[in-house]
Amino acid sequence: MKYSTDGTQYHIGLKEGDIGEYVILPGDPKRCEKIAAYFDEPKLIADRREFVTYTGYLNGTKVSVTSTGIGGPSASIALEELVKVGGKYFIRVGTCGGMQKDVKSGDLVIATGAIRMEGTSKEYAPIEFPAVADYDIITALKNSAEKLNLPHHLGVVQCKDAFYGQHNPEIMPVSYELENKWNAWLRMGTLASEMESAALFIVGQFLKVKVGSIFLVVANQEREKLGLENPVVHDTDSAIKVAINAIKSLI
Repeated sequence: MKYSTDGTQYHIGLKEGDIGEYVILPGDPKRCEKIAAYFDEPKLIADRREFVTYTGYLNGTKVSVTSTGIGGPSASIALEELVKVGGKYFIRVGTCGGMQKDVKSGDLVIATGAIRMEGTSKEYAPIEFPAVADYDIITALKNSAEKLNLPHHLGVVQCKDAFYGQHNPEIMPVSYELENKWNAWLRMGTLASEMESAALFIVGQFLKVKVGSIFLVVANQEREKLGLENPVVHDTDSAIKVAINAIKSLI
């Protein structure tokens, strides 16, 4: 179904030529301007719903940043439409909650794969199909974090749809499922919990584009339970810098 005569995508408000092949995907629209400040000649291209887009240049190559909003449904819409207008390489930059006790506030997590405890990806692929990040993007993010000498972890993250199901599972009608699965994820060494990567990895695999994710650890509820130091950190600048340098290396 076509919603416009000039190829403008219905939700993100972009058409072919508006973005570069390399796109950073934060959740928060307010984070786009902060990320675009690292570009040369950044320009606001579109601002529609939760989808804000800036386009500029890195190393002379056109690049963009588009916000996705919260969760898999809006993230999948953004990715679908961005691919239609020319996006090929995507790095989600966001926040997460640490799960293993060595994943501390302010650390970075680079996802190698995601647990599909959300609904969006199930409308693309059977649950048996794994949600994995692109190897080239994982490698670029890892090398970037190492060069910047930033504390980081590589591994599997958990994706969910209900934020408060994670933080207050005991009051939910399905507490038996939430708590049992959370303990299983911990035993399997899951690094962190967030809300978008599973959908992005599955949709990216379907659309044959490269997708990866890097997160700032805001806090860790498991460390808090153990009485360990657990400050709340909100500055995403370290994750942004890693993503920017990773894109430069990919270019």
